[in-house]
Order: sequence, then structure tokens, then C-alpha cells
Amino acid sequence: MNYKLKKISGDASFREFYRLQKGRKTSIIVLAKKEKFKNLITYIVVNSILKKNKIYVPNLISNHFDNNIIEITDFGDKSFLNLILKKKNKYNDYKDLIKIIIKLQNIKLRRNYRLGKFKINFKKYSIKDLHKESDLFFDWYLKFCLKSSKLKTIKNIMKKELNKVYKKIYFRNNVFVHRDFHASNIMVNKNRLGLIDSQDATIGNPLYDVASLIDDVRIKLPSTLQDKLLKFYYSKSKFKNEQYENLKNDFEILSVQRNLKILGIFVRLFKRDSKSDYLKYLPYTWSLIERRLKNPVFKNFNLILKKHLKIQKLRKINNL
Repeated sequence: MNYKLKKISGDASFREFYRLQKGRKTSIIVLAKKEKFKNLITYIVVNSILKKNKIYVPNLISNHFDNNIIEITDFGDKSFLNLILKKKNKYNDYKDLIKIIIKLQNIKLRRNYRLGKFKINFKKYSIKDLHKESDLFFDWYLKFCLKSSKLKTIKNIMKKELNKVYKKIYFRNNVFVHRDFHASNIMVNKNRLGLIDSQDATIGNPLYDVASLIDDVRIKLPSTLQDKLLKFYYSKSKFKNEQYENLKNDFEILSVQRNLKILGIFVRLFKRDSKSDYLKYLPYTWSLIERRLKNPVFKNFNLILKKHLKIQKLRKINNL
């Protein structure tokens, strides 16, 4: 039998992906020289949990952890992003993804799992974790977009206010959270929607994945459709007896938090890893942030932005 190995496009992680062709069959080789415990072992365990809960994920074909490699099912090259960009009416397709999020949130997740000699712990998201993520905005985006000697002072002022905002999150961290649930991580394979890149899963807020999906920086959705999708989630989730405003509050806070993080990640990918393709998403990321900053919970944060920074100036990335 003839074997062919071809490198394929990767993602924002340190992993490398290869398509292995064995006759008429193909599989994916995942190589992780860095963070291999998370990217290989944790990924295997999370996928086994998802599969048991009837969520379509790649199967593990072979495990070569000592060589930094695993082999998994090939879901092909067609993502939900490829599918949805061509459609005018996107509502029904997005409803299918929200149903997957609801299935994820109904998983009864244990804190500890084992894979052979390895022990995998699922920790709860904390305010500290939210800050660690949004710090990427200050440490990468602001650092390279704003040439100011007052950067450290501005960061401290903004972080202090963000801390107050994060404390106003209503829902507890008690559901399965994928942490990167967006259109590029949903593959369309054999007329099924398959979920990939689940290695960062944790126990967190129910609106985190919802915000990742609806406020996805890769797809420009009208605000009317975004509102409609959030209400659909509300009507089908186990939180439908809660006040809708509490749900919307968490959605908007976590959307801003996540998209501040994304600004930082995309600049880091450009500056550190020479991946410039992500820069094209920065303007729309800012549009999403500004849309959610209208929530009164951000009143003081908006005042700080106006006093110390100008969003119009931050939007300009010419000096990158």
C-alpha cells in the first residue's frame, strides 16, 4: 500500500497538521512539540467525553504521545465557515450549532479523568482566568498599537475597571465550555457537523461559547440576527427560567472579554509568528466590542476609554 503525507494548513496553536493517505483512506496526523499534554492527551480525553455524549468528533486512530504525535479521523477541509459565508439565510444553520452548545452544557463533567498513567483535571473558570485572557489586549495589541509611556498606568486603570465588570457576571461557572466554539472549528463531514479543537475545554459560564459563536470575528452577522440567535439559545437552554437580561448581561461582558483577547492574539500571531492573515479581522472585532460596550455595565469603562484612549486611534494598525 502506498502512503503519502502532506502538510495542511494549521490554526493559531503550536500544532502542525498532516494528511496521511493510505490507499483510498486518509487520516490526520497531529504533531505537537509544545504543550503536548494539552494538545494531545487532553484532546484525546475531551473527544472521548464528547463522543459518549453523542457529539460528532474525530476518533483517535493511534496514539504516539512519546513521539509528540496522534492520528485522528480526517473530517476533510470544509468548515462551517465555508458553508455559511455562501448563504443568505443563516438562521437555521446557526440554530444547529446552538443545539450543539446546549448538548455540551448538558454534559455531566467530572473534575478528574485518566488516560493510562495521565491524569486530566477540569478546572473552573475564574475571574483570574478572564484577566489572563484579556491581558493579551494590553500586552500585545496596546503595546504595539499605542506608543505611550503611560501604557502601564492605562493598563492598571482599565484592568481595575474590568475587574468590577467581571464581578457583575451573573451565572456560575458550572457547565462544559469548549472555549473556542466558532465557525472554523465546526467541520462539515458526511452531512454532519463535527467539532474540533476541544483541548482547551473547561468548566465555565454558559454564555462563553454562545458569545464565541454569535460574536465570531470571522463572520459579519447583522445585529438583528445575533439578537434572534441569543433568544433562540435562551428559549432552548436549561436557563430559560432565568431573567433574559441576566443572560444578555453575561453574553455581552464575555463577548467584550473574549474579543479583547482576540485582538491581542491576532497581533501576537502577526508579530511573533509572522501570520499576517489574522489582521484582516481586527476592524470587525472592534465593531463587535463597540456594539457590546453599549451595555450600561460598561459605563465607567467607556469613560476610561474616552479619557485615556481613542478607539478611532486604536483601530488603526498601520504601525504594526
